[in-house]
Amino acid sequence: MSTPIELEDGQHQLGSVLIGRGTSVRIATIEGLGQPSVRSQDVEPPGEDGLWIGADYYSGRTLRIDAGISQSGNQAGALDTLAALQADADSAGVRGSGGLTMSLRLKFPGRPTRVVRGRLRKLEPDVTKSIHGWIPLDIEFQGQDHLYYADEPDTTSIPLGILSHGGFTAPIVPPFTIAGDPFAVGRPSFLSVAGTAPTWPLLRVNGPCANPSITHVESGVSITVQTTLADGEWVEIDTRPGWRTVLRNNGGGAPMTPQSRIDLFRLTPGPNEIAWAATDPTLTSTLAVTWWPAYKAL
Repeated sequence: MSTPIELEDGQHQLGSVLIGRGTSVRIATIEGLGQPSVRSQDVEPPGEDGLWIGADYYSGRTLRIDAGISQSGNQAGALDTLAALQADADSAGVRGSGGLTMSLRLKFPGRPTRVVRGRLRKLEPDVTKSIHGWIPLDIEFQGQDHLYYADEPDTTSIPLGILSHGGFTAPIVPPFTIAGDPFAVGRPSFLSVAGTAPTWPLLRVNGPCANPSITHVESGVSITVQTTLADGEWVEIDTRPGWRTVLRNNGGGAPMTPQSRIDLFRLTPGPNEIAWAATDPTLTSTLAVTWWPAYKAL
């Protein structure tokens, strides 16, 4: 996983193309940064005033960017930049399959870089003045959900034999001090998740083991994969909306038990505990948990 380009304040990145401050793509406004559209289940009651307020669901965030390519006197350069903006969205790696996304990275003054995952839905240029190196752009980016994500993920590795470590060493001399904070003893199964919204992790089990079962302790949600992994093999469970796949290192899938709820397996802001078990006489298999902290607002 490559390290993202460090953005300056007011500079953004659409796919692989830098836009905004210090680039040839000047931005006038970005709309859609506040509360996203809501899909409500409100009902107007027959025969009476008022409204029955139902559940509200957020739609994917839609960002509209009023911008223009400015390369004075360089028509070819301006058209090359336009082509680069189109190229990322047109790649088979983005539009070739459902659920695949590209990223819009945003860097505003006083805030860290945030990422919106989605697709470029509109890139409308006005090329009438391109001979002067100026191409106005109407850009629309459709987010997969309403959240902003951290620029880089957090990750941890949890060994299968974690409970075999620790304990007491005799002789024990009072007084004792027992840490109430699980993070104080450095247990890798306890995760400290940043952000202001729940986020969906990537879970990778590295063999050798059979039938790994992973549980989010606080919610009780569990996933069990019915597969056997040799040493050097792995299975990856992607719980993110739009993906939600269980793939082995050979490119094939692996079945889950009917009780497994990949759609409900989320990490919440703050402390989380992940417990996992598998059949592994060697106690050498590991679980890697990777997540991107999620935020409701910039």
